[in-house]
Amino acid sequence: MARVIVTGGAGFLGSHLVEELLARSHAVVAIDDLFRGRQKHLDDCKGSPDFHFLKGNCADAKILQQAVELIDGVDVIFHLAAVNGTRWFHEKADMVIDVNVNTTLAALELATEHACRLVFASSPEALGLVEDQPMATAHDSLFEDAALHQRHSYGASKYIGEVLVQHAVRTKDLDCRIVRPFNAYGARCPGNEYGQVISMFMDSAASGRPISLHGDGSQTRSFTWVGDITEGFLLAGFTDRSLDDNSRLEGAVWNMGSTEETSIADLAASIVEISGKNVTIEHSKGYPGDSKRRCPDISDATRQLGWQPWTNLEQGLVRTWHAIDARING
Repeated sequence: MARVIVTGGAGFLGSHLVEELLARSHAVVAIDDLFRGRQKHLDDCKGSPDFHFLKGNCADAKILQQAVELIDGVDVIFHLAAVNGTRWFHEKADMVIDVNVNTTLAALELATEHACRLVFASSPEALGLVEDQPMATAHDSLFEDAALHQRHSYGASKYIGEVLVQHAVRTKDLDCRIVRPFNAYGARCPGNEYGQVISMFMDSAASGRPISLHGDGSQTRSFTWVGDITEGFLLAGFTDRSLDDNSRLEGAVWNMGSTEETSIADLAASIVEISGKNVTIEHSKGYPGDSKRRCPDISDATRQLGWQPWTNLEQGLVRTWHAIDARING
């Protein structure tokens, strides 16, 4: 049994990770301020004697220390706490940077104090506007002029997070790893105006509202089922050495995402078909700075961890639709 802290543990990815950690007999403390996370996401965990929840700021050293005391130490920290959601990037760039950077600093300080492993949830947005696709694990980051828009508040904060993690590996001898999930989706993903595209489209369809498609919908993403991403985090946290050559994994970075590249227009059409609802697709102005393509090179994750996505998009969309439709329509 490992003693595990999950920051952002009531969020979309965090709550799934907490459930799987408990299912594998680990002791877990989930920390979340519930700004975007929801305590109901952890309802199925409440009966476990190995589960603890703390509501609070993941940058607060007192909260982090309380988490350590609840499980009498810590072996692995999964640092997922962050402000996500494209609309927030533009409206609250200062908050995005503040939360994402300062929670990472606090998590690294805790890992240093207890000499434990840390897995940092980064993002392909940390690389900015990458033209070469599939996106390599090692790639230069490119961000547009900040005077144009604030979208890159999120990506830049994740880039800084990666810098901080790599600095800790080099100077503090910490065992830190970095995971970049590519467009994870599932029923718990927020579907409001501050949410993510699949849940937003499905919420609209289930409610009988038109689906709002940004631009012409030609931009592409690699949508990845949340269960596959969760398994990737577990492998990143509990694989001691690389599977291919037995090398150490401190400072390793893994892109984790589907290699099935899908346009947003095709996604909208698929959701209309799966829903069986008579809803229209309306075009609207998108957010500035939106990436035209995003597809991962996952060869490092496959080679070093044995990870690959097992769920195709149609399977995942059907599962997500049934859950969202039941929530909205009963």
